[in-house]
Amino acid sequence: MAYDLATFPPTGLAVVIGASGGIGAALHQALSQSEGFDTVVGLSRSADGFDLTDEASIAQAAASVAALGLPLRLVIVATGLLHDGAMQPEKSWRQLDPQQLARSFAINATGPMLVAKHFLPLLPREGKAVFAAVSAKVGSIGDNQLGGWYGYRAAKAALNQLMHTAAIELRRTRPEAICVTLHPGTVATGLSAPFRSSGHEPVAPGFAAERLLRVIDGLGPADAGLLLDHSGVLLPW
Repeated sequence: MAYDLATFPPTGLAVVIGASGGIGAALHQALSQSEGFDTVVGLSRSADGFDLTDEASIAQAAASVAALGLPLRLVIVATGLLHDGAMQPEKSWRQLDPQQLARSFAINATGPMLVAKHFLPLLPREGKAVFAAVSAKVGSIGDNQLGGWYGYRAAKAALNQLMHTAAIELRRTRPEAICVTLHPGTVATGLSAPFRSSGHEPVAPGFAAERLLRVIDGLGPADAGLLLDHSGVLLPW
């Protein structure tokens, strides 16, 4: 389902990082079908070799986006790693592994911040622009009542802090630009598939994308640096 973002200037460019993933693909499709942007660019490892863990790859992608000559109004980083064949979320400190912790931070925190490093300078100095990184409610320290998932929780908490700090710097030169982290809820993707017994009914990626775009459309400068859920509700750090 397309959702037209009415609060953005009528022309511009949108970029989705992680456009081959469940949420990223849905966001890319929704933005491509909307009339809010002249061009929508999707970047991912599988489609074009974009590597979130390689700063040179990120810098090259930013240069390619800048070369399009359009005002960059929206960047969404829709990447994340909770588990794969070699890595599972820890249930106890006994399972902590330094290499897996480093990998979680590289993909969930460092990578998105390097995207910010190279893409935030491309945002226009006037008019609404948004840099949004998909985070997770489990990254909230104040909301953590269950424990476990050490690496993923800590990396997403780090992402929230990094984006909050970037938002402070961003407003000095681009007062109408907004840098936020967003919790998409439980979405029916491969990331959440093994962990759906918590009572949270997953939603389809397309529905999740529409919810996130509605939140993004409603953002103003006062929301810069916040962690918000898919309905726009402020989440605790």
